[in-house]
Amino acid sequence: MADIFQIFTIKASPDKVFEGISTSKGLDNWWTKSSGVNPGVDEVYTLGFGPQYNWKAVVTKYEADKEFELQMTEADADWIGTKVGFSLNSKDNNTQVNFYHTGWPHNNDHYKISTYCWAMYLRILKRFIEYGEQVAYEKRLSV
Repeated sequence: MADIFQIFTIKASPDKVFEGISTSKGLDNWWTKSSGVNPGVDEVYTLGFGPQYNWKAVVTKYEADKEFELQMTEADADWIGTKVGFSLNSKDNNTQVNFYHTGWPHNNDHYKISTYCWAMYLRILKRFIEYGEQVAYEKRLSV
């Protein structure tokens, strides 16, 4: 199996970062085109990425301002069963973000493309929280 890990700092409090990664308003500003969420363990999130990409995930970890994890249940074949998660730690009035996307079945081209895409999306998350920058969904992988 292959896994993706990223560690970075956001100049904001953990509650602001948690809002950005666990709410529809937050997710739709950096990752999804549209989402439907009901925060809490065992809840189902709908993650819309366009007409043919309406995915679902179940919340497997949810501790406000500290930890959030989704297990993909409806998605591209390589993503089903994988876990996308965040662990947040307050550090010097900032938040250290430990991101992971684990459980990939193969180190294939889709995995390699997703590794790049996650870096791009996480940069947009950071810029959105720190500066309020918003990037149109269609331009997120080209900024």
